[in-house]
Amino acid sequence: MVAVALPMAVGAFAQGDKATGRGRAIVTIFAKHSNETPPIAQQDVSIKINGKDASVTGWTQFKGADDALELVVLIDSGARNMGRQFEEITHFIQSQGPNTKIAIGYMENGRAVMAVPLSTDHKVVDSELRLPAGPTSNPYFSLSDLARHWPSQDLKARREVVMFSDGIDINNPHFDADDPYVSAAINDSVRAGIVIYTIYWHSHSTMNEDPMVLTGGQSLLNIVATVTGGYNYWAGSSNPISFEPFFRDLMIRLANQYDLEFAAHLDRKPAMETLKLKVEGLGLQVTVPQQVFVDKAAAE
Repeated sequence: MVAVALPMAVGAFAQGDKATGRGRAIVTIFAKHSNETPPIAQQDVSIKINGKDASVTGWTQFKGADDALELVVLIDSGARNMGRQFEEITHFIQSQGPNTKIAIGYMENGRAVMAVPLSTDHKVVDSELRLPAGPTSNPYFSLSDLARHWPSQDLKARREVVMFSDGIDINNPHFDADDPYVSAAINDSVRAGIVIYTIYWHSHSTMNEDPMVLTGGQSLLNIVATVTGGYNYWAGSSNPISFEPFFRDLMIRLANQYDLEFAAHLDRKPAMETLKLKVEGLGLQVTVPQQVFVDKAAAE
């Protein structure tokens, strides 16, 4: 469900003369039809990197003292009609654990402008929730900016984003699965180890009244969420009446995540590679990122 690629020092393994790479991913696992999800052991997990078997070198559930969550709520600068949903956003922020660090960011002129630093004082974070004031911005420029300038240097934390946007690339409004700005945002996010949850919200703009443009934006949001190991929430072509169903599902996901560390063969310089993960067990909902960043392994 959720995969992240943060460089980590894992033990190298030797096989032939090929170089060894290392990486990390955030995996989300919960029971489909039960409120109780059984713990998943490392031996129940197997992975392939770029189609080749790789070694799981670490498998830790984010729980208790190990629950290092950094969460950024990123709001599109064009979402000026979202005020009625602020109470739900506030409740979502207040529902996070006391150790969760949260920040609110606004997409402004291609940047992710942080209203406050990441903080465990959720009341202070709530106080900075406001209607965006800037012109409509390219959401993918802002997402890249956030990934490149994540407001923390803690590489052990899980980095996650809840992004409110209509997903329209204002520089390339018609749907393009290979949109270069979307691809750049995904690349930057995967390299930074960020899991992205997207919530569709139709912004004010004459451009995005075209149904084809709206549908294209929703499709791009889905691509960003899926590749990074998150989830895309939407309620058709109109704005959702309430965020509460989305937030309930998101809370379940955040409460059922594992830190996957792996070692894999690296035939060239550090690069983004595909990840496939298999978990032994019935009735489980498993979400992993489609891509991870594989770095050079540290010397033993």
